[in-house]
Amino acid sequence: MKADVQSFLRFLSAEKALSSNTLESYGRDLYGLVDYLDKHAVSLPADVQRHHLSHYLVQLKESGRKSSTLSRHLVSIRAFFHYLADEGQIVQNPARSIASPKPEKREPSVLSVEKAGLLLDTPKAATHAGIRDKAMLELLYATGIRVSELISLNTDSVNMQLGFVRCVSGDMKERIIPFGKMARAALEPYLEQAREMLIKPSSGADGNALFLNLLGTRMTRQGFWKMIKKYAKEAGIDEEITPHTLRHSFASHLLENGADVRAVQELLGHADVSTTQRYTKLAKIRLKDAYSNAHPRA
Repeated sequence: MKADVQSFLRFLSAEKALSSNTLESYGRDLYGLVDYLDKHAVSLPADVQRHHLSHYLVQLKESGRKSSTLSRHLVSIRAFFHYLADEGQIVQNPARSIASPKPEKREPSVLSVEKAGLLLDTPKAATHAGIRDKAMLELLYATGIRVSELISLNTDSVNMQLGFVRCVSGDMKERIIPFGKMARAALEPYLEQAREMLIKPSSGADGNALFLNLLGTRMTRQGFWKMIKKYAKEAGIDEEITPHTLRHSFASHLLENGADVRAVQELLGHADVSTTQRYTKLAKIRLKDAYSNAHPRA
């Protein structure tokens, strides 16, 4: 069956123009399957049954593979047998009815209050970019909005006098979210000084964008991702940092300090309160840890 895999890879290369890395990934997945089938005396594509593929995926799972890896293997297997069916080598596709593995539910990455403060204090006001970065991090932590919402803000989305931002989520629902004095103190120098210096009339950028990159165009998600990783490294933070780390920390810290879960749900824009309640669990764990570490008879 390895010859069939090679034929399939040549097809992908010629007809689909896939990258070499993608082709190598398909090859690793399918050669692993062929080795498994050979050990079980299955050498022809027509002899492969659904239970062979199911058992193979179970073996991968039991060996510690993540659900994302299992999903990738299943994509490779489905594509391979779809190709064989189109080529007339098999009558039925044994991979067609195999269900995709359920994605693993990962706990949100949350910084402690101390480390969140350390991260927010790392950008320096010596440059216009540093002033902007400080304003972005402070506003993100102060409001808990998504990174996609942060970079979509326009200058009229922020009311400095009343201290709130107006953002629109992906499902076009509007939220009004307050922010405090620390975020205000970071936003003021950005709006009054730094943003004007980042504007480049020749860039053809959206002049309404609140946060601009060094090209004078709207800050991108990738640009923010690189920025927060940079400051986390400079701050000596070892925890995994994702674009949503400050959003997760915002929710967890509010609940740790007694905020009502329904209020936090509204601030985050969650449609279902069960999504917000996962932060309640994290908050309880962190409070228990704090108790265990601090109480002399714990």
